[in-house]
Amino acid sequence: MPNRIDTTFAALREKNQKAFIAYIAAGDPDFDGSLEIIRGLADEGADIIEFGLPFSDPLADGIVNQMAADRALKSGMTTARSLELIRKFRETHQTPIVLFTYLNPIFTYGFEKFHKDAAEAGADGILLLDLPPDEAKLSDEFANMHGLKAIRLIAPTTPQERIKMLAESSEGFIYALSRTGVTGAHVAPSANISAQVENIKQFTDTPVCVGFGITTPDQAAMVAATADGVIVGSAIVKQVELNPMDAARAVCGFTAPLIAATKGA
Repeated sequence: MPNRIDTTFAALREKNQKAFIAYIAAGDPDFDGSLEIIRGLADEGADIIEFGLPFSDPLADGIVNQMAADRALKSGMTTARSLELIRKFRETHQTPIVLFTYLNPIFTYGFEKFHKDAAEAGADGILLLDLPPDEAKLSDEFANMHGLKAIRLIAPTTPQERIKMLAESSEGFIYALSRTGVTGAHVAPSANISAQVENIKQFTDTPVCVGFGITTPDQAAMVAATADGVIVGSAIVKQVELNPMDAARAVCGFTAPLIAATKGA
């Protein structure tokens, strides 16, 4: 079965459109609320959903996403429950899901078992924030990803030689950070995005998507003019924090104009 990420980008290329990628924390504000949110995002037109596995020590995340992880953990979410959430989503939707996580939850779950269970649940890719890909190659436990695409991160400060290595070994899509730092700590995306994307693209045909600091339709349109996709995370998660009793409606209402701007509507 073809990977949903690859088929999604192929379909977007045929329509000359860019991808909109939405991040949420799995289980925020709770299991049922989170399921309603991702179903709503898919119905609204999100092309890919990044699914943050709740973790007690998300060091690469800013306060908004840290609080989301805390809410999810307090609601009873675990790694296993997160996979169950994907299974429920797959009963009604085929939108690609990328797991956004740290090494510790996978280590605790068991590397081989996690990748197998995640793929069987319906996940399509994984972005490991604290495991460099060259380190992953040293472990046989990461040899079999069970079809999950390993998404690479490239920052503005990544050395050119490493950009080449990451780009040439990339699959699914590349997550290009518009700025350095933790998530949600930025006023706006960098003005150097075009140069960053072009620099990465010289080494690969893998789609390059840009995130960090995108909160408005104008910013989404600016990024979409250069990149293959627009990634929005903390600004969406903030809607859950502000509207816990009606999170799905708030998220979809906030996201709809960003999706429209990304698509050029």
